[in-house]
Amino acid sequence: MTNLPRPRKTDRHGLRLWPIGPALALTFAISVMAAATVFYAGWGLLNVQGLRPEHQLTSNTLIDLVKLSFGTVAGAGALVALVLAYRRQRVNEDTALRDATRLHTERFTTAVSQLGEESAAVRLGGIHALAGLADDAPTHALLQTCIDVLCAYLRLPYTSEADLPQNDQAARYIYLALREVRRTVTRLIRDHLRLSPEHPRSWQGHDFDFSGTVFDGGDFSGSGFSGGAVSFARAVL
Repeated sequence: MTNLPRPRKTDRHGLRLWPIGPALALTFAISVMAAATVFYAGWGLLNVQGLRPEHQLTSNTLIDLVKLSFGTVAGAGALVALVLAYRRQRVNEDTALRDATRLHTERFTTAVSQLGEESAAVRLGGIHALAGLADDAPTHALLQTCIDVLCAYLRLPYTSEADLPQNDQAARYIYLALREVRRTVTRLIRDHLRLSPEHPRSWQGHDFDFSGTVFDGGDFSGSGFSGGAVSFARAVL
């Protein structure tokens, strides 16, 4: 079964900001254009026929010119402060995203290393850690990476109970422990797919590749596979 994928949200990789000079120049240009538009719109609405010439500079006119000069300087300073504040906010957001991504990567590496342990209990801890990382992932791509690892774990070669050696209790113990880990993966995926797409911990809208997976127990009842590419090609239920 394959669903058509929907367009992915684009994650921002790195911070892209214009140089401060062109950014300020563009801001000033837009401000002047906006002021000119407002001025000429008011001119037209007031039906002004022309300007009355001043043959003598009065004190009131001089004060108005001084006010206009200071107002222009203050406006320019406010624009500079606005641009700088915006850039500072973008830098802070990008720094926070980088820190969250770095922490996520460190936790991800630890969780994935647990999946290769012999102990089923350690593997279960790694499975739950990956599911928690997916819920806390700061970007769409990092969440998808956690899902890909869980799906890849289910696609690993798997020996069914019928293929176990006769009267080999050690092999049966290993089989039962591995089956419990795999069923836990299936259950975690199912529980997240039961959540509505608007839920912050929903995994709907992501890709799931179960190609060739042997599902020994577990179920996907109530799961919503929507918005992502889903494959059960050659899967054994």
